[in-house]
Amino acid sequence: MKIVSWNVNGLRAALKNGILDFINKESPDMLLFQEIKADKNSIPEEFHHLNYKLFINSAEKKGYSGTMAMVKSDPLEYTTGIGNMEFDSEGRIQTLEYDDFYLINSYFPNSQHGLTRLDYKLKFDDELLRYLNKLNEKKNIIITGDFNVAHEEIDIARPKDNEKNAGFTREERNFMTKFLNNGYIDTYRYFHSDPGHYSWWSYRFNAREKNIGWRIDYFVASEKLIKNIEDSIIFENIKGSDHAPLELIMK
Repeated sequence: MKIVSWNVNGLRAALKNGILDFINKESPDMLLFQEIKADKNSIPEEFHHLNYKLFINSAEKKGYSGTMAMVKSDPLEYTTGIGNMEFDSEGRIQTLEYDDFYLINSYFPNSQHGLTRLDYKLKFDDELLRYLNKLNEKKNIIITGDFNVAHEEIDIARPKDNEKNAGFTREERNFMTKFLNNGYIDTYRYFHSDPGHYSWWSYRFNAREKNIGWRIDYFVASEKLIKNIEDSIIFENIKGSDHAPLELIMK
């Protein structure tokens, strides 16, 4: 089973940039998108013609945030949000329950230039972790998406230059450590320990061509589930967004 996750930075833009070619080539069992910037009425028609069932969680604000799941197998149950409208109004969380695990599509807030949204993000982080831990008491979880944090120095091309910048503050990185210490595994790091692999690059200064990137997109799984995972991949050469798509391969 293959699960793909991708911050598409706008579904319509991704469509123009060839996302359908990638979907048709990979043919994953599940596709999880973040930052779709669309609501149910503005999802491009082409996505409705694919062999998937669509689940959409859009933000109240037009053209902002939002998540979408495309799956071949119907979930037992589908829910949105974490039970707090301060965060749920931005369409950041989708939960799909299957027989053996919960699958969570997530788009964490960006703490923004000047860290103007750092407190908001840290509150979101804590509330989401409590939500995940409650789910994990019932069955294993897989959470994927754009976490908007590079966890360790190995996950960013220029760590010293970014120590006080959004996505690499000590507070955000400490949360990621705490999160994983609650019984979860960063699946990419479980299989790949080498540096120089990133999932996001700025559009400025030819950052992608120079591989000046950040690894801020993740597949995180319950520790008990790792025996059922074969690999965790970043498609670093697939363009169409400022983020690369990820893939989790399950046994």
